[in-house]
Amino acid sequence: MDDLEAFRTEGRRLVDWIARYLEGGEKLPVLARVRPGEVRGSLPASPPEKPEALEAILADVERIIVPGLTHWNHPGFFAYFSNSSAPPAILAEMLSATFNVNAMLWKTSPAATELEVVVLDWLRQMTGLPEGMFGVIQDSASSSTLVGLAAAREAVPGLEARRRGLVGQARLRMYASDQAHSSVEKAGIVLGIGQDGLRKIGTDADFRMDVRALAAAIREDRAAGWTPFAVTATVGSTSTTSIDPVPEIADVCANERVWLHVDAAYAGSAAVVPELRWLLRGCERADSLVMNPHKWLFVPVDLSAFYTRRPEVVKAAFSLVPEYLRTPEESVAPNMMDYGVSLGRRFRALKLWMVIRAFGHEGLAARIREHVRLAQVFRGWVAQDTAFEVVAPTPLSVVCFRWRGQGLSAEDADRANEKILDSVNLSGEAFLSHTKLGGRTVLRLAIGNVRTEERHVQKAWDQIRNAVGLVNR
Repeated sequence: MDDLEAFRTEGRRLVDWIARYLEGGEKLPVLARVRPGEVRGSLPASPPEKPEALEAILADVERIIVPGLTHWNHPGFFAYFSNSSAPPAILAEMLSATFNVNAMLWKTSPAATELEVVVLDWLRQMTGLPEGMFGVIQDSASSSTLVGLAAAREAVPGLEARRRGLVGQARLRMYASDQAHSSVEKAGIVLGIGQDGLRKIGTDADFRMDVRALAAAIREDRAAGWTPFAVTATVGSTSTTSIDPVPEIADVCANERVWLHVDAAYAGSAAVVPELRWLLRGCERADSLVMNPHKWLFVPVDLSAFYTRRPEVVKAAFSLVPEYLRTPEESVAPNMMDYGVSLGRRFRALKLWMVIRAFGHEGLAARIREHVRLAQVFRGWVAQDTAFEVVAPTPLSVVCFRWRGQGLSAEDADRANEKILDSVNLSGEAFLSHTKLGGRTVLRLAIGNVRTEERHVQKAWDQIRNAVGLVNR
């Protein structure tokens, strides 16, 4: 179908529909109210034999697809780490699809490559990272962590993992806290390190990595014949947004000559707020670092910013250039395919560029600052209600809390908290997620949507308290 007149007509109509969706999104239930298989059952089992009109296709989007969505753009979305699409980024995605360039080589799209270099340097400046940090866009933090740890493996002296694999060579060991994201463990699986190759380090009362335990573990492993090669520090852990003591971890890594990767996927973006730049203290010493603008800078998924002080090592780990991809410009211009797994690379830089320009540094900082304020307001409500307890520090925009379940056994209190969570999520007004801390079920309220206001947080709190009344019946 290449009817550009129909495209113009339906395109105008679609942009109007998108604007209405963003304006009135909170009228929809946050969590999809469909059963498994319901969407699939509404779709034909076989593809159409003849062309269908765009009007009919878009009508089915509204009739079938929208009811089957969990609406991440909803201002009452408080689960996981919420993300949201700012209008400039939506327009950028439309342009990216229109251009349909592959940003693998400088030659295949000079503007895409050079804009990526520039916009990641803008982000570096806005978050206070030092000059000399080379940035490249990956699709997700999982991919960025994989790239960082692959580079760490490449940096092991005498190891030829790229050419020979790991069979018959050193037993590699890497380290992360017991609060680190599962992508660290998954990277170990992919890289041949294995799950046994990841040693999880205990944490303190604030869920931060125990640096003494880390140093002791590395010494112990060396004595047992392991080759320690990487530590992943977390700035903003998934469960509690705990912040590992990166400066002290960097000291251990320097002394032990192991690679330091920092996972700041969620919290790194908050460093655009000048008074929150302390979050990245010590990260200037990291060999690699990831932050996700698609989590808290209002850029739609997917866009992960990977930074490294040692781009030559990353390139050594990944660069593989067949003859048909060789160009005369490669000696003077970067080919971004050399710094990750993917050869096909979308023009992701465009949406971050448009968001930064449309909001400005001050505008982005103001919105993140407000999210942090709202989290403190919610934390205050929880702390003042004796039926509830806050169970973790709240350095940023996530509050971990639970209903105490006075007089109930631990198991019954956990079940009650699960029922509260289910009741809130079924209300359609808010969507929260949970975690486990100390073996107990804990509720999480994560604020990060560009459209979330205090009234939405208040509505979620009202729903939580109403759910307690239902559980107590």
